[in-house]
Amino acid sequence: QAQLVESGGGLVQAGGSLRLSCAASGETFSSYVMGWFRQAPGKEREFVASIVRGFGTTFYADSVKGRFTISRDNAKNSIYLQMNSLNPEDTGVYYCAAGGKLSRRPDDFGSWGQGTQVTVSS
Repeated sequence: QAQLVESGGGLVQAGGSLRLSCAASGETFSSYVMGWFRQAPGKEREFVASIVRGFGTTFYADSVKGRFTISRDNAKNSIYLQMNSLNPEDTGVYYCAAGGKLSRRPDDFGSWGQGTQVTVSS
């Protein structure tokens, strides 16, 4: 059974940093793509970043490019999201996801974690 467990969320002031972690079961970690999505209250879930198995090619939403970095540690079956220069618009529940094809659509990711709350105060 696929399992993804996020951690690292919290409350931070604007301009601050947080690092999210996602631990995956072995089978899930072998998925072609792993990524991060977020959902703010009253809004749809949106793509944040993804990383491809193998070469580790990364993709980012324009809104986080240059501020966020996605990475993976194959030895720990984990991916991470380093978030710098946070602003209140980054507030939301952040989800880790795994999928079988390169996509930015939530529907194309079949495995999801429970989410971790990130709140950025102004």
